[in-house]
Amino acid sequence: MITVFVGVVAWLGASGARAHEVTPTIAELRVEGNMLLLDLRLNAEAFVAGVNLDGVSDTNDTPQSADYDELRDLSPAELEPMLRGFAEDWAQSLTVAAPDPLDLSVASVEVGALGNTELSRASHVRLSAPLPEGARVLSLSWPAGSGGMVLRQMGVEDPYTGFLQGGETSQPIPLSGGANVSPQQAFMDYIPVGFTHILPLGADHILFVLGLFFLSARLGPLLWQVSAFTLAHTITLALGALGWVQIPAHIVEPLIAASIVYVAVENVFARRLHRWRTVVIFGFGLLHGLGFASVLGEFGLPPGQFVAALLGFNVGVELGQLAVIAAAFALVGVWFRNHPKYRGRVAIPASITIALIGAYWFVERVFF
Repeated sequence: MITVFVGVVAWLGASGARAHEVTPTIAELRVEGNMLLLDLRLNAEAFVAGVNLDGVSDTNDTPQSADYDELRDLSPAELEPMLRGFAEDWAQSLTVAAPDPLDLSVASVEVGALGNTELSRASHVRLSAPLPEGARVLSLSWPAGSGGMVLRQMGVEDPYTGFLQGGETSQPIPLSGGANVSPQQAFMDYIPVGFTHILPLGADHILFVLGLFFLSARLGPLLWQVSAFTLAHTITLALGALGWVQIPAHIVEPLIAASIVYVAVENVFARRLHRWRTVVIFGFGLLHGLGFASVLGEFGLPPGQFVAALLGFNVGVELGQLAVIAAAFALVGVWFRNHPKYRGRVAIPASITIALIGAYWFVERVFF
């Protein structure tokens, strides 16, 4: 069981290092005259390759992984006709009803520039449809297999903002605005957004939490560390979401990797929780909060329910962290934490593995 657990840690590192994480589609909906316009910012390669994005966190875990990687190497001129051909067929499975289904057509496609192929590029598929006379409300059904999608209504007061998984349908959206969700609904909608950023998408945050766990599998030291980490990332998550603190990702991401290395290496030399470790973890929590804020910036927050959505996202993050800790206890803590050789045979090997992964990520994020 110990070997399996260390193997899981290594797998997390490998999946995170490949940088093939699945990101949600961002859809912006607006009305101009009698036309409905829908701008989809998506991972074109994943869609064209035929990846079923529902419940997938890494394209390397799919049968279409090789096709996906080949598409990532194509220039915009090579990929654009393939994306258009896909979009023309796929648009027929995306239903926008007002109240009858609209006749969607592909207005344009745009493939992002070919840059670092280890990072996904954002492409756009723009759809349009004539609105029937007198249309006041519409709903959108997101096709199964399309993964997560953030839907934003643009150009109106009190716009609708929602999060849909593949196969789900939005609530009725008034075309003139006024569909701003309630605080309770915004709170509930953003809990899964925060949770999925930890499980399964947040390999670096998972390893950091595991680094806290392996210092001591006893509840007391773990609670002190997690509390300091939670308080810190809550502060910078709020500041980052408000736009008051903004640090570029190329600075934050290597520092997050360095924080993983630090806690893991310290586990090898420290046998108990020291006060200064709690202070250091608080500082690292500030960095991780900025990472969470960048993710939340991709989704956007409902303008009228900023606080409720922010709290929901943070609760989701905390639930994800607690799930990681619960899994660690179930796999290791319950069975081995009181074993006299727990530290030498479990905690230290696992911490060394985490440190090596963090060091690799640091080098990758700084130099590649």
